[in-house]
Amino acid sequence: MIRLASKIEAILYLKGQPLSLGEIAEFAKCEKSDAEAALIELIDDYARRDSALEVVETDKGYVLQLRETFQGLVSELIPAELGVGALRTLAVIALKNPISQTELVDLRGSGAYQHVQELVEQNFVRKRRQSDGRSYWLHVTNKFHQYFQVDKLPKQLELSLKNLPKDEAENSEETEDLKKVEE
Repeated sequence: MIRLASKIEAILYLKGQPLSLGEIAEFAKCEKSDAEAALIELIDDYARRDSALEVVETDKGYVLQLRETFQGLVSELIPAELGVGALRTLAVIALKNPISQTELVDLRGSGAYQHVQELVEQNFVRKRRQSDGRSYWLHVTNKFHQYFQVDKLPKQLELSLKNLPKDEAENSEETEDLKKVEE
């Protein structure tokens, strides 16, 4: 027979989000008191192990999560998911590096505030308050350069533009986009 603590561990793993004691008991098909005793057992098991995972109680319920000491691996190993708008905002920041947040909003619109927040959270962009304190300077980070392999891009872009006939190279969308951002 499966140990109730193991069943609850599987439930927490599969749900991947905090669950209340009542929800855990419902999914495990047991009484709340039995679920609570099994949770205490499970929490104790994880506390004694040398494990990257832990079971903790949060304000939203119980959750199986990565220990804080391993959180740095998340940003290194899990690819970033950026929407088209955030990617375009990141491209402007990279081309103008550094750029003031005010100038970025003028170029990209008010949605850039949300994009910048997302890019800072994912460590692609760094914010630094301007000396007058009215706005921020935005810079791309080393993670940006590593993730997008920027050191290889100019050669690729240069080669793709060289392969176009001269009149097409001058009028290509890439060239036009670069001119707009640089203006």
